[in-house]
Amino acid sequence: MPSTGEPKNNPGLIETATLPVEGMTCASCVARVEKALKRVDGVSAAAVNLATEKATVRFDPAKVTLEKLQASVADSGYTLGAPARQEQQDGSDRGKDEGVKPGPAMLLRRDLFLSVLLSLPVMVLSMLSMTEWFQQSFVLTLEQTNKLLFVLATPVLFVTGRRFFSGFLAAARHGTADMNTLVAVGTGSAYAYSTAAVLFPEWLGVGHASHVYFDTAATIITLVLLGRFLEARAKQRASDAIRKLLELQPRTAHVIRGSVETDIPISTVMVADVLRVRPGERIPVDGVITAGHTTVDESMMTGESLPVEKRAGDRVVGGSINNNGSVEFKATAVGEHTVLAQIIALVEDAQGSKPPIQHLADRIASVFVPAVIGIAIATFVIWFYAVGAGFTHAMLNTIAVLIIACPCALGLATPTAVMVGTGIGAARGILLKNADSLERARKIQTLMLDKTGTITEGRPAVTDVIPMHGFDRDRLVRYAASVERLSEHPLAIAISDHGAGRGVELIDVGSFRAVSGFGVVGEINAESVIAGNAALMHEHGVETATGRDMAAAFAREGKTPVFVAVNGILAGILAVADRIKPSSSDAVRALRSMGIDVVMMTGDSEDAARHIASQANIDSVIAGVRPGQKAAFVKAAQAEGKIVAMAGDGINDAPALAQADVGIAMGTGTDVAMEAADVTLMRGDLTSLVDAIRLSSRTVRTIRQNLFWAFIYNVIGIPLAALGLLNPMLAAAAMAFSSVSVVTNSLRLKSAKF
Repeated sequence: MPSTGEPKNNPGLIETATLPVEGMTCASCVARVEKALKRVDGVSAAAVNLATEKATVRFDPAKVTLEKLQASVADSGYTLGAPARQEQQDGSDRGKDEGVKPGPAMLLRRDLFLSVLLSLPVMVLSMLSMTEWFQQSFVLTLEQTNKLLFVLATPVLFVTGRRFFSGFLAAARHGTADMNTLVAVGTGSAYAYSTAAVLFPEWLGVGHASHVYFDTAATIITLVLLGRFLEARAKQRASDAIRKLLELQPRTAHVIRGSVETDIPISTVMVADVLRVRPGERIPVDGVITAGHTTVDESMMTGESLPVEKRAGDRVVGGSINNNGSVEFKATAVGEHTVLAQIIALVEDAQGSKPPIQHLADRIASVFVPAVIGIAIATFVIWFYAVGAGFTHAMLNTIAVLIIACPCALGLATPTAVMVGTGIGAARGILLKNADSLERARKIQTLMLDKTGTITEGRPAVTDVIPMHGFDRDRLVRYAASVERLSEHPLAIAISDHGAGRGVELIDVGSFRAVSGFGVVGEINAESVIAGNAALMHEHGVETATGRDMAAAFAREGKTPVFVAVNGILAGILAVADRIKPSSSDAVRALRSMGIDVVMMTGDSEDAARHIASQANIDSVIAGVRPGQKAAFVKAAQAEGKIVAMAGDGINDAPALAQADVGIAMGTGTDVAMEAADVTLMRGDLTSLVDAIRLSSRTVRTIRQNLFWAFIYNVIGIPLAALGLLNPMLAAAAMAFSSVSVVTNSLRLKSAKF
């Protein structure tokens, strides 16, 4: 983050900081804040988000300080805040100040209530004053009524509507104009004319009982406040994802130090602390279980609704829910290094970024308010001088032009949809690095998939058990699992786990010996047991001819045959392979139905690769690929003019993920792969990838709808207002509805089916 003092002496290093911005009301404000930030020497990029009211700045810390950024933004009439400190794991401060400092929605609700309370009698009295009954029978004269309207309307404009006038004055001091300018000039004109007609009629050459427009000014302020209030409420709903993620963090943890268990704030938990989590409690930080057995609900981070079984040696993630067992675990990551903190940071970064589709709206917003002011002036001149319609008529048409043309909807069209879309993704275990990734995913034409850990489980498992020479299946598995459980080799672990899964009672092994690269040897009940490859069998004089063809067939399918011999006789063969994930086949079928070419890349032989590909419904296979070649294959596909995505989970996939137009990392893989990727699938299966592409399509469609409505209000409304066909109060209602409709349309994404 930018320093608060002298620039750091580390030239060439680029940092990124997200800073709060106060005072923005529309797309024009966004453009001016961005321009102000980019003016600072050393800032390479700046993106400002109206929906989150934050600026994301890339800068050289050797040249840039927070004070320089703040001064430049202040020169444009806005306030740039300091970066919020990373919330430590202590939740005790969360919400401490609630009720002391009301939020934007609460302030708007208070002002809106007062504005409605005062505006209603203004509207009623104004309408009644035009009737013959009122002029003949009401207790007050028309002159007195006008003075009462003045008394009621004044606090509406300068108490509840003060934000518009203070914003207008701030913009004017800096030679700029924004939405506040439009509202303040419009309502201020109606108010000033009416005030002069009531207090100084001789100045205007009108009578004391002339018609006034306090109802127009007060109603416009009220309707704009209503729109702001509804917009603020909707924006809060759009940012639900971040709030829900923050709520996952418990406030305290049960730590065991020595033999004493105590409750401490999350912020004081340290790496290597041993913590206890009871049934129903949230896991406070990341760690590895050291004692106990339970199931854990990780749905808020992976989107997977089924609980995950956990036992000693398994990882647990802070924020997940411990279901039914008491466990102890050692903390491996705390504070901003936890998975939950990193997810929150990713979602915040994505919500603060801009997709390419926003650029057109930004260009229009930069000239929008000055253009509208020009149209409003032209409207007044034409009606007053050319048409000769009179001052009042020209003024009302001018006010209507100013009010209908609020650029709020234009500024909210893209960021609200991005906020909701990335929030939905986070809830489903789909983490998007930025809005650019969100937009690009829908354009994928070719998808290249790493095999291991992406299409397959990424860990070997027993697929076939073939007993021989009179041995039955259970005895073969019992002997193999018993001897292999003492080895740490992945194939041995797969066989041991297979035995445990079948409920086989394992037997103690004596004289155990692991032969590196070949297998294991041991004794069970005074019987010699050997498990390993054909070379190990040959070394111990075991005849393998009867199983040779079967072993060759397994090898062609990408399976590893493990021979098991008891007392020198071949007892059978176990085939071990990395099985495809249950969801891979259906996911590939869905991807192909979208018109995406799916290609599998693997280092396996052609026969083994084709066997796996056929199970996953994949036709295109690139076999025998060395790790360093994957990026080259991605680049070759891009050279054909295709939008290429790469999905993988290993360190060796990182170059290809970075090369691809859209890099997709499996959340079950390595941190290096996830760092290089644009999209991370926390659940680690291809079904999430299908959801990510559909989410991309629906979000971009929503952005386009929002931009259409934001533009159409102005394209239709401004000409109608300029032609005198739109009452200023109707213009205010339409303007307020435009912003609300855009945010509401974005919220519809939450109910979309994937």
